Amino acid sequence: MKFFASRFKSAWSKRLLILGGLILVYGWALRGLKLDLEMLNQSVPYTIDFISRLLPPDWSVIDVAVNALVETIQMSLWGTTIGALLSIPIALLSAHNLTPSWVRWIANLVQNAVRSVPSIVLGLFFVSATGLGAPAGTLALGIYTIGYLAKLYQEAIESVDPSSIESLRVSGASWLQIAQYGIFPQVLPLGLGYTLYMFEYNIRSASVLGVVGAGGIGFELVNYIRGFEYNKATTMMLVLLVVVIMIDGVSNQLRRRLETL
Repeated sequence: MKFFASRFKSAWSKRLLILGGLILVYGWALRGLKLDLEMLNQSVPYTIDFISRLLPPDWSVIDVAVNALVETIQMSLWGTTIGALLSIPIALLSAHNLTPSWVRWIANLVQNAVRSVPSIVLGLFFVSATGLGAPAGTLALGIYTIGYLAKLYQEAIESVDPSSIESLRVSGASWLQIAQYGIFPQVLPLGLGYTLYMFEYNIRSASVLGVVGAGGIGFELVNYIRGFEYNKATTMMLVLLVVVIMIDGVSNQLRRRLETL
């Protein structure tokens, strides 16, 4: 009984320490935010005024919205595909069950370097290189995708059953053969699910890239906002919302089917 009582007290002590640590961390973060509740209260009328300017939507620009949305989907499709293809070798080189530590260090450095660059900065870079329009947005999305898909692919590879890899190594299989026959068949459904999720995410990211002139529906949205044509901007946002909901539903269904493979 004394043993169980001491274990019980030890477990509760750890939980209290963790809870106390979390309270301190969140308190520190809240203090850093410097929230002014009085200012927030005074800003309510301005917020209501801004929202009222967005309504009702101006449906006269629906054709512009649809064309811009098609361009956004095309950008996201190619950007996700480019990023996914480039992520595969980086993920393989980053996995601890496939490569030596010095190779993993370099591959992980590449991942972290790409993730540390905001998508809008990538958009500015490619706009300066290729000019305004969809090509800049597509390339920015492709590089942005690498930082996240490479990490997700890496984690999928590292979760593979080690016995299958070890049996291939014992039989004398090369590194590429281990990846082809021991890794890809196990991670393919999960990897495709991650790619579909990234495609859905990139459609939303593409709208942000429009701020720097990288094409798509975001470019039209920013132009309307800058011109104080808020009703037209609302139409753009509603069209984007409908398509995101549809793609989210379709990708969820596809991911569930892939999980059963």
